[in-house]
Amino acid sequence: MKVAVTGASGLIGSALVPELQRRGHDVVRLVRRPTKGADEIRWDPAERRLEPTALADIDAVVHLAGVNVGDKRLTDKRKAAVLDSRIDGTTTISTAMAAADPRPRVLLSGSAVGWYGDGGDQVLTEESPVGEGWLADVVLRWEAATAAAQDAGVRVAHCRSGLVCSQRGGIMGRVLPLFKLGLGGRLDGGGQYWPLISLVDEVSAIAFLLEHDIQGPVNLTGPEPVTNAEFSRTLRRIIGRPPVPPVPAIALKIVLGSDRANEIVLIGQRAVPRVLLDHGFVFEHPTAESILRYIAKRSA
Repeated sequence: MKVAVTGASGLIGSALVPELQRRGHDVVRLVRRPTKGADEIRWDPAERRLEPTALADIDAVVHLAGVNVGDKRLTDKRKAAVLDSRIDGTTTISTAMAAADPRPRVLLSGSAVGWYGDGGDQVLTEESPVGEGWLADVVLRWEAATAAAQDAGVRVAHCRSGLVCSQRGGIMGRVLPLFKLGLGGRLDGGGQYWPLISLVDEVSAIAFLLEHDIQGPVNLTGPEPVTNAEFSRTLRRIIGRPPVPPVPAIALKIVLGSDRANEIVLIGQRAVPRVLLDHGFVFEHPTAESILRYIAKRSA
């Protein structure tokens, strides 16, 4: 396949591109700066500009671009940037794909388990309804922005990613240094479920979706989500650090801001990848233990 990728320089995209090339796919990056070669296409998602003719020889698009949700306080300005980047980017891709002749056959569009809101102890599959809260509303509107491509007959899969784990960034890039310093502990009560997935499995799952006839929402999470308390105990044991007191909710809200703490840190999703498992996908790192051991070894 000839595959166009947005967000190719991000944590997931920078790992996905070489993996797709290893599998024999021809990869083109969508960039917002002037192009530097035939393997790049220029687009401007903020202005909703992408020439449909640029996609005429593309078989599939993997759309990963968007403002990071968890790296800054969720001020009103930041919330607007998060939402706008997802709606503008996805609408731009979707409408250009629909207008291309011939049009790409597949759109794998980034999404998130934030769709489910705070799921508590409930096991969440792709059939679970949208939850409540700002982030759930963002994901609802984000997925809806693929409508033009879907209406044109493009196979669309929504990649509802969980907490992608890598020594290079993501959730582990923030918490592993704290645990190594002996400062990492459970957050508040620690009962919130963390739907972990290794970067290796995230990338493999996206490639799997390209190569299999799957559409609709797909949870990109490991098959065994764990609570924050279990995560903390496991990571401390793997790297040999003693227990520390939990971080109270009030402290998280002071440091992170109330919205960021309430929408991201203090809620959880016990999401499971039913669609991937039903289609025979095999995880390299199926448990929190295997994910954390792999990352700890790679970061040593």
